[in-house]
This record gives sequence, structure tokens and C-alpha cells, in this order.
Amino acid sequence: MVSPVVIRRASRWQDSVRLLLLIDAAARPISETETETEAAPPTSVGVVHTQVRLQKLDFWVRYPDYLAFELMNEYEKAPDEPELLNLAAGILNSDEPDLRRFPMLRYKFGAFQELDDSLAPLVERGLLSKTQVLGQKRVVEHIYYLLERGREVVDAMIADAPALEWYVERTRLVVDLVDGLGGTQLKDRQYLLRDYADTPVGEHISSITDQARVRLGELQSSHVASAARTVPEAS
Repeated sequence: MVSPVVIRRASRWQDSVRLLLLIDAAARPISETETETEAAPPTSVGVVHTQVRLQKLDFWVRYPDYLAFELMNEYEKAPDEPELLNLAAGILNSDEPDLRRFPMLRYKFGAFQELDDSLAPLVERGLLSKTQVLGQKRVVEHIYYLLERGREVVDAMIADAPALEWYVERTRLVVDLVDGLGGTQLKDRQYLLRDYADTPVGEHISSITDQARVRLGELQSSHVASAARTVPEAS
């Protein structure tokens, strides 16, 4: 008899903390238009637009192997920035791809997990405010406002719980990697990986750690060979 596959799940508290740190990292300043139209609460210190964008950023936090693959993509575009390759190596040469992975379902718009349960405690405690832009038949956009209290709690958590430092660094890395890209652009970018795109709807997206490590070895070998070619011969 084949044992069922056990899916590792985060607790509600873990999801809430991770999303608060991610929203803090991704939030941009409130625009004058948002202030003038009173869409933003008075104590807002930042905003993240669209649920799709938040979901796609969260995917790279929850799947370190996919993030490493994306870092290698960026390195191939800019081979004069070996730090990107070093970051990927730091992820793949550790046990992070197993210990830090919390699987997500593949939905019709890509990686998905219902956010309401995880965001509810943040809203209830005055750390976050969320609103929706309604179209004629459906919600057009979800908007998440980080409140002053939310940023204060983030700062306090970082000071009081050093174990959260990984999430702080990782959420910032993910946001910096795709700075300026919207949710649809991130979705399209993640669909470029066949393992992701071929996951049946309703099933959990699987790990790509092994193939990412193979690719890392190839890129590292290529980098070493390229560096050797640029070293001038001794006279």
C-alpha cells in the first residue's frame, strides 16, 4: 500500500507573520491620488496592489528552489553580477529548499492560497487594511494598506525575534528581484518554468530542487571557465 504524500503546511500564525513581513517589504508609498480620494486609511504608511502580485511574491518566499532558479535566470542576463549566482548557491547548497518550502496549489492563475484567513488577524489588530475595487460582475482588484501600527509591529518583531531574520531578508530579496513588475507580469514569468505550468489545476506545485542544483553546477563551471579566460597570462 502506497503511503499518502504528506503536504507540509504553515500554521495560521506563520502565514500571518510571513504575509505581514512581505507586505512591509513590498509596500510602496501612498500616492497623492489615493490620499485625496480617501481610499487609503489615514494611518497608512504603504500600499500593495493586487492579490495576484501578493500571491506571486509569496510563492517565491515559500519555494526557495524556484527563487534560486529565478536568480540564475537573472544571472544569465547579467553574468557580470556573480552575486546573483552566489545567492542561488547559498539557497541550493543548504537544506532551505526542504525546510522552508510550504507548498501552494496550482490554480487557473498560477500558485494560489486563500489569503483571507491569514490576513484576518492583521486586519483585526489594526496592522493592515484591505479594500476591493469592484467591477460590474466581479472584484477587479484587491488593495492592501500597511498601517502605522503594522510597521511598528514589524520593527518590534525583528528586534525581539531574531529567528524571523530569514523572512525579513528573503521577502526583501524577492521584492528587489522583481521591483516594478505587476501581478500579471510575475504570473507570466513563473509560467515560463515547465514544472510550474504543467502542474494540474488543483494540485500542489512540486519541488524543482534537483534540476536547480544541476543547473547551478553548470553555471558555476561556466563562470569559473569564463573567469579563467579573462586572467592575463604571466609574463
